Amino acid sequence: MRVDLLTKEYPPEVYGGAGVHVAELTQVLRPHIDVQVRCFGAPRDEEGTTAYGTPSELEGANSALVTMGTDLPMAEDCAGADLVHSHTWYANFAGFTASLLHGMPHVISAHSLEPLRPWKAEQLGGGYRLSSYIERTAYENAAGIIAVSGGMREDILRSYPNVDPDKVHVVHNGIDIDSWAPNPDTSVLTDRGIDPDAPTIVFVGRITRQKGLPYFLRAVRELPADYQLVLCAGAPDTPEIAQEVEDLVSELKATRQGVNLITEMLPRDQLTQILSHATTFVCPSVYEPLGIVNLEAMACGIPVVATATGGIPEVVVDGETGYLVEIDQVDDGTGTPKDPEKFVADLAAALVKMVSDPERAKQMGEASRRRATEHFSWTSIAERTLEVYRTVIEQSRA
Repeated sequence: MRVDLLTKEYPPEVYGGAGVHVAELTQVLRPHIDVQVRCFGAPRDEEGTTAYGTPSELEGANSALVTMGTDLPMAEDCAGADLVHSHTWYANFAGFTASLLHGMPHVISAHSLEPLRPWKAEQLGGGYRLSSYIERTAYENAAGIIAVSGGMREDILRSYPNVDPDKVHVVHNGIDIDSWAPNPDTSVLTDRGIDPDAPTIVFVGRITRQKGLPYFLRAVRELPADYQLVLCAGAPDTPEIAQEVEDLVSELKATRQGVNLITEMLPRDQLTQILSHATTFVCPSVYEPLGIVNLEAMACGIPVVATATGGIPEVVVDGETGYLVEIDQVDDGTGTPKDPEKFVADLAAALVKMVSDPERAKQMGEASRRRATEHFSWTSIAERTLEVYRTVIEQSRA
């Protein structure tokens, strides 16, 4: 069986959870089947991996048009595959086109949904209407869809009611439990002036509306002054949200010590140091299909305080591996809390509850590591993904 994995992100050009997912999935599938990776960006040296740059005619064009132009040669090169598997709307157009052109089934992994990210219009302008059209068309014509959580499956069927529910399979994201593990080294922390022994809250994520970082930064105003913050936050979607976060961080730095902002993408060995020496991880997302960052933190042996939204409750067990913060959200796709002040206050209260009891936090961290190991290993996820491939191929030949 030959499967072509189509993705925008692939190492070393990875900035989000979808890129991490494709990289890990590729490694666990290749011992079993022929996997060809087709990605965006600069040429890669990895065997079986082909990268596609921006067509010269589209330099400077709207990013959605650039995406479509990049997808076309990718689709052409899928000839000969038994199945194409695309990740995010950036590659959905390539998968949809390849399926029509070459006659093989198209499977989509649903990492996020455009109808539930309307703030992307700030970033893409009219391109958001294009990305939404691409995604809807691909989903409604796909032979199979893999949802990364039960919550995501519900979102898919609600957002795209024309999709056949029998075509939507739940296969959770996974974690490389050996690479994401407690790291006793502290050199990265001390080099950056971070106290490895202080009560510490860590955030890791892109600066997007989805990740809810401004809500967390407002919650920090209510936290004890001795709590240390490490914010691994970069790649802002828009200048507006970048400025909002910058202003909030500046305000906090003016009123308290121990506010550390890291904007560059850290290599894994450095990030595991920061996670391993935290008291808790925080995930204030207003939209999160699953949240690989939560699994990464849990695998490093720290508990999580997270919003009870999307697929997060399928990862974080409230009272066992962390605390879930309830959120009542408006029904317009933005995920905005109906009562932002209450959400901020509840988030602050959950963080204080966690950090003020370091022994309990340690126990939850140990439980987090066990849960990541027992329920989210890539071996089982690879087996489930192969089952989906075989089912879809058999159905396409029937």
